[in-house]
Amino acid sequence: MTPRSRVRLIVAFSVLCVLGAVLLPATPQPLAYHDFADRRACFGIPNFFDVASNALFLLGGVLGLYAVYRARFVSAQERWPCAIFFVGVTLTAIGSTYYHLAPDNQRLFWDRLPMAVAFMALICAQVTDRVSVRAGLRLLAPLVLVGVASVFYWRMTERAGAGNVIPYAVLQAWSVLVLVFIAALYRSRYSHATAIYWVFVVYLAAKIFESFDRGIYELTGFISGHTLKHLAAGVGGLIVARMIWQRVPAAGTNRAPLPIA
Repeated sequence: MTPRSRVRLIVAFSVLCVLGAVLLPATPQPLAYHDFADRRACFGIPNFFDVASNALFLLGGVLGLYAVYRARFVSAQERWPCAIFFVGVTLTAIGSTYYHLAPDNQRLFWDRLPMAVAFMALICAQVTDRVSVRAGLRLLAPLVLVGVASVFYWRMTERAGAGNVIPYAVLQAWSVLVLVFIAALYRSRYSHATAIYWVFVVYLAAKIFESFDRGIYELTGFISGHTLKHLAAGVGGLIVARMIWQRVPAAGTNRAPLPIA
């Protein structure tokens, strides 16, 4: 595909998602969403396993920030989207822990807000790597604001008594699929770039685990689907951290490869 055709494909898909977010019937957050299968308390902590499994987000976020600090980028400005992504992952550990201590819509807001930031920043990190550093940096603030706005919009509609979670849900689906499109259509300037596909794999696994929360808990008797969702999603952050830690600029980039020191 020509460069223009690739851009058109991504733009066309994005426009379809915007139309879906606007035209699909408004849907409130189902209250049953907060009825998780595993409610066991441990060490005085309610919903212990859904709470404790957020530690993997914290680990991935902290290790990722360290990897970003130590890594050598082709362009130093590429560091910013990666750093914001791992800040979002770290804050997701805090927000999700707060939510799972006493799940409700009010607390779910603090779970979703940093996740939206992380998704948007990861897209921009891939754009700076594969498409254009300038484009990725210019998109960073607008996309993060769109992600934040989708969560605020959901909360505002819930408070108004006519909740609509569709824009947030569409944005999340868009972000994951756009990551795959960018990875498939553009070549990375770094080694170990195919690791981004594993992020897509663990995201799908996390959604499957989430969908079968109670069934998995009843089948295993010791772990729920939602706990596994956290573990799978946490692995996604670790994959990105490892990718940044290991990668070096590929041959043919506008600078010689610089090893991680």
